[in-house]
Amino acid sequence: MNIINLDKEKEIAIKAAKLAGKLLKEDKNILNLKINSNPRDTKLKADIKSEKLILDILNSESSYPVLAEETGKTSDDLGDIFWVVDPLDGTANYNRNIPICCVSIGLVKNMKPLIGVIFDFNNDDIFVGDNVNNLARLNNKDIKVSDIQKKTDGVLITGLPFNTDYSDSALKKLISDMQIWKKVRMIGSAAMASCYVASGKAELYQEKGIYLWDIIAGAAIVESAGGKAEIHNMNDTFQVDVIFSNSKI
Repeated sequence: MNIINLDKEKEIAIKAAKLAGKLLKEDKNILNLKINSNPRDTKLKADIKSEKLILDILNSESSYPVLAEETGKTSDDLGDIFWVVDPLDGTANYNRNIPICCVSIGLVKNMKPLIGVIFDFNNDDIFVGDNVNNLARLNNKDIKVSDIQKKTDGVLITGLPFNTDYSDSALKKLISDMQIWKKVRMIGSAAMASCYVASGKAELYQEKGIYLWDIIAGAAIVESAGGKAEIHNMNDTFQVDVIFSNSKI
């Protein structure tokens, strides 16, 4: 992959994710403050502070540019290799004290996810995917996707982004797609949904109109755990459609 010292880059991402998660958890009383007025897309002081901490570390310790949720690109030309950062995935959950949120940091080359680090700071769980060496770990223990092959036995995780089409036809299609599954979950965090697929807690995560920073680290972890991460239809604002599966269903 022509990456210089991939292990070093992975350790930088782990350091940044853990420090950002520590900040989000310990300073929640002062960070849980809304800074926008869009009722469907919650932004908090927490998003900004976490992203600044992560960018400071990546910019000082890594040579690759960054695409981040709040501040965008750190370079006009991201090049072939760059970081993708979501400083707080599951912001609305964080805001409402629902403990399903995380820090998500991924490294890509030519849009292929190489490294994924997701820190579930509420549970002190660190998920790491090395998609070059096919290593996926939760707290330094190997994880893998489930062996379930039938949707009627499986768990689907999906979501409704803030810009979802709520027309009757769109909702009917969504419901139709759900009916075959044994269980369906909406958890409010694309990154955590990816981790649940990678660790065998769910068989498929599917969502349309999600953003690249929400899912790229999770894609690396899912693929490293033996699953399949499909990313389609990326537009100029980095919105994508995703299907992450255990590759058997």
